[in-house]
Amino acid sequence: MLFYKKKIPSWMDERDKGCNDMKKFHLIVGVLMLCLLAACAGGDPDMKETSADGENGKSKDGGNVSMPIEADPLFNPWHPNAYAESNIVNRIIFQGLTKPGLDNLPAPNLAEEWTASDDGLVWTFNLRDDVKWHDGEEFSANDVAFTFNDIVLNEDLGANGSSNYKALEKVEVVDDHTVKFHLKRPFASLPAYLAFNSEILPEHKFSDINDPWDYTEFNKKEPVGTGPFKVEDYTSGQSVKLARYDDYHNEVANLDSVTFKVLPDTNTQVAQALSDELDMFVLEDKGSLDRVKDADNVDIAPTNTTKYYWTVVNLEDPRFQDLEVRKAMLHAIDREAIIDSVLQGYASIADAAITPDLEQYYNSDVESYDFDPEKAKELLSEAGWEENSNGILEKDGEEFSFTFDVALQGDLEEVATLIQQYLKDVGFDIKLNTMEWNSMVQKNVIERDYDMIINWWTYPPDPDVSSQYHSSNAGTGDNIPGYQSDELDELLEEGQSVTDPDERKEVYDKVQEHMAENLPYLYLWYPEEITLQNKRLNGIPEDISYGFTLHYINEWWVD
Repeated sequence: MLFYKKKIPSWMDERDKGCNDMKKFHLIVGVLMLCLLAACAGGDPDMKETSADGENGKSKDGGNVSMPIEADPLFNPWHPNAYAESNIVNRIIFQGLTKPGLDNLPAPNLAEEWTASDDGLVWTFNLRDDVKWHDGEEFSANDVAFTFNDIVLNEDLGANGSSNYKALEKVEVVDDHTVKFHLKRPFASLPAYLAFNSEILPEHKFSDINDPWDYTEFNKKEPVGTGPFKVEDYTSGQSVKLARYDDYHNEVANLDSVTFKVLPDTNTQVAQALSDELDMFVLEDKGSLDRVKDADNVDIAPTNTTKYYWTVVNLEDPRFQDLEVRKAMLHAIDREAIIDSVLQGYASIADAAITPDLEQYYNSDVESYDFDPEKAKELLSEAGWEENSNGILEKDGEEFSFTFDVALQGDLEEVATLIQQYLKDVGFDIKLNTMEWNSMVQKNVIERDYDMIINWWTYPPDPDVSSQYHSSNAGTGDNIPGYQSDELDELLEEGQSVTDPDERKEVYDKVQEHMAENLPYLYLWYPEEITLQNKRLNGIPEDISYGFTLHYINEWWVD
């Protein structure tokens, strides 16, 4: 096994030549201009070298790559139930206007370039004119307008990810290959969010459909996208096989096919990686590292990512509305011990939502909550909760009892079991309820039926986390705990509007201070993503997360 530090290979550097100096300049001038200039980062798609035998580092055609997913996917990036298990599949079938660039800036995808008006309220996107849907129909501006006007902005539908676009008023079709995004307020991170689970849907497939979520023929059987692969076969509970789309407009994929296996069990994933049955995935259970340390067929690559783990309590419950109770819960959990034992040290303690890999905006000088059970008991006592004869917290004759929901995914159950014990130690009567991933999404996210849950958020490499915290997203959007604060709302809107990096830094410093002091979420840690990769894989962009590399899967090849 080889542990290696990733670097940008020379061929990627050559592909971006001509834009790099200008990008460095715009890092200084501001995020808005950064996003505008990133449109030049796509490079020349004809620079790929191919070879029948794959010698001399040249790509080789053919073969299949297999990866695991936790549960059955939905082939619709905007479906309310489409989360982690669906996202990675949809990034290959569908495409957005932009995609994550190799330098963490938004890069061209279905849009070739974009500009913003002086007041930041209108963004113009020039689209590619050579794109076809998998059924042969031409892609056009009408598809973009349909996706956002009819799906994303339709509040009755509750599209997944729609909370990212609360600043969007409408999308205007200028001509077949030009659209304008009209905003209610400046939205500096728009190109970054268009690269994040915001793929375009085909208008012609949905034009006669009343409810897009009930369109089973598309969402569960035969989706039509513009990506480098299309669905060839799907067996519920087993696998999804994608076949190369030979009319793909960019570089036609080297691989013949990509297979996603439905494998929620980490032990099975690792076993299949060691037997060359799986090629690449994020190792969610760090305890499995010992099983692969002597393997000669896989590499393991740690990568920093914009991701943070959390537990949340339902803030509609009056007991959890008490900030002292939430602070006590965090003091009761030994996060460092969990990081050392379960995560094998591949994480750092989180105090807010902005992750350390966003170095320009990360603020470490915020309130923190060390493991201190006695402090936790003191805070609970100040809030009126005292242990009764059974050792359970009680107030006004009511015991502090609740259920902790956890999905069977990676090491979540193991972590939740430890958190349960830590909270029991200070008097909480807490019961663990484990469930299958899709059941968790339906119960906890869609129905908002929970007392306490554990999960994570990931987002584009930009500090704008409005969708997870703004009051307008409480109850239906990504604001899972239902936290509402006028002060935080104003800061988040200011952060979206400001383009100067230094001014943005000041705003997001305050955002992180508010989060750490008020605990909308009970922050756990910032993980280091560990990707397990078969050594036969080549052409994978380096120094970006596993999920982002999927946007470049047409460049992958196997020995």
